[in-house]
Amino acid sequence: MIYYFAITFSILFILFIITLVIKDKMDEKYSILFLFFGLVILILSIFPKIIEMVARWFGVYYPPALMLLFGFLIMSIYIIHITLVITKQNKMIIKITQELAIFKEKMGDKDEQN
Repeated sequence: MIYYFAITFSILFILFIITLVIKDKMDEKYSILFLFFGLVILILSIFPKIIEMVARWFGVYYPPALMLLFGFLIMSIYIIHITLVITKQNKMIIKITQELAIFKEKMGDKDEQN
């Protein structure tokens, strides 16, 4: 039963991400990772023996716990990536704001001379 839920959820998730891209609410470069993991979850839900085999390799007795761990690690890495992107954009915004202020100051000086 849980596999049917996972299959349904992953298909809806993939369709949701595609809809966001079509409506131009998400960039393609960010959607690729979500689509990839949606497909991975779909494949693992259709073929649950794969995760059971990987769980045995790692010595995990409850395979869904391994999926939860992988999901947590992947989302943590993605959050760090997004934080780096936001930090870079904030620095760019500060620089552009400073350049605009300097430009306005120079333009103000020219207006006063005329």
